[in-house]
Amino acid sequence: MSRATKSLSFNIRQYGILVALIAIVVLFQVLTKGLLLAPNNVASLIQQNAYVMVLAIGMTMVIIARHIDLSVGSVVAFVGGVVAILMFDYQWAWPLAVVVGLVLGILIGCWQGFWVAYVGVPAFIVTLAGMLLFRGLAIVLVERTVSGLPHGFVAIANGSIPNFLGFVDYYDVVTLVIGAVAIAGIVWSGITARRRAVKAGRVVEPLVGFIIKTAVIAAVVGLVTVLLALSAGGTPIVLVIIGALVLLYTFVMNKTVFGRHIYAVGGNLAAARLSGINTKRVDFLVFVNMGILAALAGIVTTSRAGAAVATAGNMYELDAIAAAFIGGTAVSGGKGKISGAIVGALIMGVLNMGLSIMSVDSAWQQSIKGLVVLLAVAVDLIGNRKNS
Repeated sequence: MSRATKSLSFNIRQYGILVALIAIVVLFQVLTKGLLLAPNNVASLIQQNAYVMVLAIGMTMVIIARHIDLSVGSVVAFVGGVVAILMFDYQWAWPLAVVVGLVLGILIGCWQGFWVAYVGVPAFIVTLAGMLLFRGLAIVLVERTVSGLPHGFVAIANGSIPNFLGFVDYYDVVTLVIGAVAIAGIVWSGITARRRAVKAGRVVEPLVGFIIKTAVIAAVVGLVTVLLALSAGGTPIVLVIIGALVLLYTFVMNKTVFGRHIYAVGGNLAAARLSGINTKRVDFLVFVNMGILAALAGIVTTSRAGAAVATAGNMYELDAIAAAFIGGTAVSGGKGKISGAIVGALIMGVLNMGLSIMSVDSAWQQSIKGLVVLLAVAVDLIGNRKNS
């Protein structure tokens, strides 16, 4: 196979998920008669699915390292309940309660990581136990709905960046500036990465393909920017949090030793051990990281609802796993991207919102999402067979 053919095959696999997202958005935009991309609906789509994006980032790293985490939904309920009780019953300042919630997530990650990495209990069993343990603790802790939370805390998932630059023809200028900076960053990083790849002698996509890909991504970001600029609030605060997480974890996975070790451990555990990688430490830290992100998702979920309930986070682990697989993370480990997980989470969110707008019964929504996950995994497995 020629270098150009290999490059084309790689990019079809890599960016096919983005094309799928665009196709699904167009489909539901037609089926909902334009309601899906109404400015306020776009903002709600981001706010309602922020927890999936946060969890999908951590779940992708866990799956790349050849594990799974079934406990994240229960951790969301438990941490959210603790944070809400600290603020409501004990009158703690909300920033301090948030910090305690994140520290609690670290401790939970250490607990589960210890059993997986150092005792050798399979992650499926450890996190299944964690799912039961932390759901039970959430039920005991949150005996009633804890509401009346501070405005600053509720604004984390419901508020928007203040528009201190005013409006231009009904457009939020702050949102337009953020969008312009994001597009410039995407173009600059793409060009820089391509130049480095060429200098290192690696196979790169054809220039025309690179230009088309970059233009499509920039156009999508530009469209979202315009729609958010027309929405009632502008740029949601939680979108900034998600953006920061994507940048941070993309850097960690692509540019740091720890990220390369995660891929190495997931790709070939025996080879990773022979090369001197401390595989137990990698596994431990992967679950610590998942605990932090699950705690953050619990904070975002509680903020979005404005209250804590014991049933919060129900089935969230399945949403996160589905987003990771839809985004191209390999079932067998060793392969996956943070950006793919975010696109997978957006596909799940568009499906949820589009089907809800169409008043499709929730049971059918679950069935459709199940089929989407099955197809995503099947495509990955078939693609791996063809390339082997």
